[in-house]
Amino acid sequence: MAHCETGNAVGEPVSTGQSVLEGTAKATQNLDPVNSICAWLNAFHLYADDPTRIIPDIRQCVIYDSPEKSARLIGIEYMITPHIYETLPAEERKLWHSHVFEVKGGVLIMPKPPLVPEVVWEKAETAEMEELVKLYGKTYHLWQVDRGDNVPMGAPMLMGSFLKETKGVESAVDSRNQRFGIEGGRKVDIRKHIGEPEIHPDSDHWDHSKHP
Repeated sequence: MAHCETGNAVGEPVSTGQSVLEGTAKATQNLDPVNSICAWLNAFHLYADDPTRIIPDIRQCVIYDSPEKSARLIGIEYMITPHIYETLPAEERKLWHSHVFEVKGGVLIMPKPPLVPEVVWEKAETAEMEELVKLYGKTYHLWQVDRGDNVPMGAPMLMGSFLKETKGVESAVDSRNQRFGIEGGRKVDIRKHIGEPEIHPDSDHWDHSKHP
């Protein structure tokens, strides 16, 4: 999912001139990089220096804070295969996180379009998860909306992901599932067949329980 803003503050009325500008731009500009976005994923990121702060977000390499038209672009994520990850310098590998628990625990989802049958979407989503479970992600948030920042402030923040079942996971995922009408237990059940790849010991370095 992608959303294009032309500079108005969230919540402010859009002027006639701006509407014309947006319409003209959409009709004449080549937006292939945006149009090539092919999946809408819903996940959770944690600040690497403070895992108690949880940010729900919509991500497909570009990360927004909601699926609404007024959504704010708050971050980016890169995902790579284990083969590429293993070629990185040791210090660089510490900046990347695994997706195994997110996939197997039903934390990571692809919200279903309204007119697509559930059985069809489940099959497509599960196939996508079979690929994502193998990948490593590197995520930075540029805008800390959870603390009330009106604009992006400070340096980009390295983000982590949920790695195991905790109260924070359950609360965040249950709230998200209610919003999207998702049965969380079913996500776990239909992904049981997905194999758990071995996670490189250098990844998820921000997890203090792993690196005392």
